[in-house]
Amino acid sequence: MENPIKNDRWTVRLPILLSITLAAGMLLGATFFGGSKGVTDVARGYTKFKEVLQLIDNNYVDTVNTDALVDYSITKMLEKLDPHTYYFNAKDAVAARSQLESGFDGIGIEFNLYKDTVYVVTPLVGGPSEAAGIQGGDKILKVNNEVFTGKSVDNSFIFSKLRGPRGSDVKIEILRKGVPKPLAFQLRRDRIPTYSVDASYMIDKETGYVKVTRFSESTYDEFKNSLSTLKTQGMKKLVLDLRGNPGGYMDRATNMVDELISGDKMIVYTDGKDDRYDRQTRAKNTGMFESGSVVVLIDEGSASASEIVAGALQDHDRALIVGRRSFGKGLVQMPVNLSDGSELRLTISRYYTPSGRSIQKPYTMGDVETYEKDLKNRFSHGELFVADSIKNNPKLQFHTDGGRTVYGGGGITPDVFVPRDTSMMTPYLYELFAKNTVRDYALNYVGQNKKQLEKLSFPEFLKTYAATDADLNEIVKNATADGIKFNEKEYNRSKPYIRTYLKATIGRYAFQKREKGGLNNEFYQVMSTLDEGLQKALTLFDEAEKLARGSVSLKDAKK
Repeated sequence: MENPIKNDRWTVRLPILLSITLAAGMLLGATFFGGSKGVTDVARGYTKFKEVLQLIDNNYVDTVNTDALVDYSITKMLEKLDPHTYYFNAKDAVAARSQLESGFDGIGIEFNLYKDTVYVVTPLVGGPSEAAGIQGGDKILKVNNEVFTGKSVDNSFIFSKLRGPRGSDVKIEILRKGVPKPLAFQLRRDRIPTYSVDASYMIDKETGYVKVTRFSESTYDEFKNSLSTLKTQGMKKLVLDLRGNPGGYMDRATNMVDELISGDKMIVYTDGKDDRYDRQTRAKNTGMFESGSVVVLIDEGSASASEIVAGALQDHDRALIVGRRSFGKGLVQMPVNLSDGSELRLTISRYYTPSGRSIQKPYTMGDVETYEKDLKNRFSHGELFVADSIKNNPKLQFHTDGGRTVYGGGGITPDVFVPRDTSMMTPYLYELFAKNTVRDYALNYVGQNKKQLEKLSFPEFLKTYAATDADLNEIVKNATADGIKFNEKEYNRSKPYIRTYLKATIGRYAFQKREKGGLNNEFYQVMSTLDEGLQKALTLFDEAEKLARGSVSLKDAKK
């Protein structure tokens, strides 16, 4: 009997690997070049790439990782395009997609990695860990008999062991303070919801506050639930906080806008080289909050879908935009799932606000480095601190429904500027954050004072609790033990922030209830006292009300 034919590993996998490049190449060719010449060029490039890759695999002097070479070649090819066309290998694609999903499968804990050891911060309500009796402060020793401490333990390692298919079992061994021997738990993984509305509460009897951190699968539903709840509590004014929101699903953003504007007004439209990607999105539903005054908070971290929301509300004079100039991402990416689980996010069109603005900031094809330095340049040029440092292109003037001048070509410029507050930010404070020193102290404080805290309601805690000098001295002592060199001048400058942050973190761990939809209301309510953007917004509802009534003169507000 003849021996069966045995192809080497590379021969077997070559068609799969090349199909990734071919798929990307054909899509690029069809979209960007069009016609038979473009297809011919793609085919010729594919043949050349195949020849070179085969020569390397067969003849190169050393063993090479061909998968890594393919990934690298695709990444370098896309660098010649715009800054937002991107390739994710199979592993990174899963992580990237999970950021926009409404949940994950796991055991349901919030954890903290401290000194090569994993601690449970809190079990998530309704998850397997809570049901099994795992508690905040528990130290995880082993997972499925594998040691869970040491230098090899990082976030990626932790996720790989604790997350897994729904219904699968995992054995966890923990050490609990006050219990002499380790405790073993057998858990069954389940779906753990994640949230994008991070806070939703009434600031006063008429003013609601909603903080949206991203636009994921569940964002629109979460936002509607927030509006409904706040309206039942008497909300007549809304602060919508989109600061630091990097964007996400466009349709969740347009649906959000639809809840705030009336009629069939334009929300956004897209225009690409291929007519298939041209689309107009208009308001179509009777919104839940079409008449109350609205203030939207943005900053340099507000991008993409956040800018769609802010741009539409500004163009229709529906909301007062407060803060700093937004990021400036006006390009639309289409996700393309490739054959090995990797993903190509290809820019297919630009989006435009109702007035016709493209808010995409300038870029040079292939020059990602300069593009990525934009935010650093804004800082060094003083734009984050002085309104007059914002340089809009006078050739890109557009007008809102009421005739106000707005600008394209570089993000959304706010109606009212609020400088970044760095007065309490110091290197010493950043080191405390980096090593979770304040958070660890707060977690221990809650554990040690659990009975006293349980006797308080959060409003009582908010009114009566204050971090003492003894608390702060203990934090400094712990920081020094962690290798953070004490700097008295920097500490005194950051002391008010440390004191407030400690109270906010204790409030979160002691009073936050996950059944409220993942809301961190307690943390935000405490920190709001130091939030200059929010405090400024609360003084501007007279101007926002003028917009809501159709009076659009904002000369005083723009000072």
